[in-house]
Amino acid sequence: MRAIYKRELRSFFNSPVGYVCVAVLLALYGFFYFQVMAVGSTGMISWIYSTMFSFSMMIIPIITMRSMTDDQKNKTDQALLTAPVGVASIVLGKFLACLTVFVLASTLALLPAVAISFFSSPPWGEIIGYYLGTVLYGGAMISIGVFISSLTISQIIAAIGTFVVAVALMYIDNLASVTSNAVFHAVVGWISFNTRYNVFTQGIFSISSTVFFLSVMAVFVFLTARRLESRRWN
Repeated sequence: MRAIYKRELRSFFNSPVGYVCVAVLLALYGFFYFQVMAVGSTGMISWIYSTMFSFSMMIIPIITMRSMTDDQKNKTDQALLTAPVGVASIVLGKFLACLTVFVLASTLALLPAVAISFFSSPPWGEIIGYYLGTVLYGGAMISIGVFISSLTISQIIAAIGTFVVAVALMYIDNLASVTSNAVFHAVVGWISFNTRYNVFTQGIFSISSTVFFLSVMAVFVFLTARRLESRRWN
């Protein structure tokens, strides 16, 4: 798994993809931090992370779109599948490489808050809550994106599919609020990412929400591994 992880992480930064994803997120964070500093109110820092959440989710399809499609497109997947390494290790290495890029960008985005803390008192409880929530939510979305990437050889289709799922998960709660169907409400409440993410934004660490997001990651890593396993036997 370590070799796959290093190979995938290196591929992100041997091409512009990794740099562009990190740079775009940091540029947006910088823009919003500039606005907050112009206003002169540290109370608005939590607004930055709330606003940036949507942008962070929109970057994920770009990070994951090539995770599984490249090997299929370049015909290197057969060599990878016949190598003495389990499919679970292959998928986990690719997933962790994508997650590393996302976590790197999210962690670097904390630096302005650290700088501000030298001469002010930013709301660190909320900031860390937003950070943990974004990383966990993002990890779950990345596992979904990697799975979608395994279903096609087109990076564009993989990116669009992941983007559609990301938007659907962000706004499905709004859809539930305009219906009175109890079953639909129950289903949405069970799969809702937003409800579990919002707990973190209040500066509260939720074990149940953490377990939920980790479970989503495990399920989609497993499904991706089964997808690769079926291709190995075919």
